[in-house]
Amino acid sequence: MIKLINRDDTKMTVALSGRIDSANAAAEEEALKAAVNGFTGALVLDAAGLEYISSAGLRVILRQKKANPNTVIVNVSPDVYEIFDMTGFTEMMDISKAYRKVSVEGCEVIGEGANGKVYRIDADTIVKVYKNHDALQEIHNERELARKAFVMGVPTAIPYDVVQVGDLYGSVFELLSAKSFAKLLIADASLLDALAKDSVDILKTIHSTVLKPGELPDKKAEAVVWADFCKDYLPAEVGEKLVRLMKEIPDTLNMLHGDYHIKNIMRQKDENLLIDMDTLSMGHPIFEFAAIYLAYVGFSCIDHNNVKEFLGITYDQGAAFWHATLKYYFGTEDEATLRDIENKAAVIGFARLLRRTVRKAKESEEYKARLLEYCVQALTDLVPQLDTLSF
Repeated sequence: MIKLINRDDTKMTVALSGRIDSANAAAEEEALKAAVNGFTGALVLDAAGLEYISSAGLRVILRQKKANPNTVIVNVSPDVYEIFDMTGFTEMMDISKAYRKVSVEGCEVIGEGANGKVYRIDADTIVKVYKNHDALQEIHNERELARKAFVMGVPTAIPYDVVQVGDLYGSVFELLSAKSFAKLLIADASLLDALAKDSVDILKTIHSTVLKPGELPDKKAEAVVWADFCKDYLPAEVGEKLVRLMKEIPDTLNMLHGDYHIKNIMRQKDENLLIDMDTLSMGHPIFEFAAIYLAYVGFSCIDHNNVKEFLGITYDQGAAFWHATLKYYFGTEDEATLRDIENKAAVIGFARLLRRTVRKAKESEEYKARLLEYCVQALTDLVPQLDTLSF
């Protein structure tokens, strides 16, 4: 059965249901032609209700594809998809399977970032639900990035399925009874030092992975945009120097995680694995440390409860984890050396936070004003002290 679902100037959706075989293919083709009525925009054939399609039905689809190359098929059941796949249709046109539906109602939230929220749906499985309703491309991109990192030796959890959660989409990971470093630290504060060491081990593995030019997004290009944005809010000489220092950071090909913190590191038995790989990029490791500084310290500069809401730990624990990360990564306890690296990370971090505060922050206007003032003051104080932002 063919039924028009909706149509506008650029997109039409037509539902296919029941069976399309030799007994009804001619009639179904006429119904499809009547529904499409010469439409040449994006034509979506929704096959959620299609139970079977024979070779006669496939010829109907093929003729429609030739008449309108913008035809795609979605929500195909596994059995029907196998027919399309065996006959080569999946190579000729865009055909996507129906997504398994799961519920996260009552499930434990084990992490949340800008792009999605991570739930444990059972002892063995977690799902990252993306906040963007049109996130399928993001999901497929993250899967490819996770695979790339895994092949290059980064201990990564690779998503194995895409599911539908309400009107959103999610990636499913198999993590047998895994717990985030955040959960481990909350349960036992004495683990802070050991977890920091393990965190640094993975971080060094990531940064020692050298990529090809253009293989991942360039973090420096993004950071220069932050710095340039800040010029309107800083004293002229501070703003100009900030942009110059950002541009002078060496162009390196190191892999960067981009959102590295204790909620994105999972321990599964004796193995530590990374999740949330959609922020992978490349560049000098100082950009990674800027993001880590924000996660543990910078985002809580006005309200120390922020780190509690974000990571579940206290502000003091966040600061301690940050300093332990620096100590073990750089192999020194020299306070002057560590303070210098922290100042460089803070400058890049506060440049990012200033722009975010002006453009995206959802907090009250009073809070945003205080946060903006803090970022401006921090940059005004720190930038004149530095001759470089690299190490």
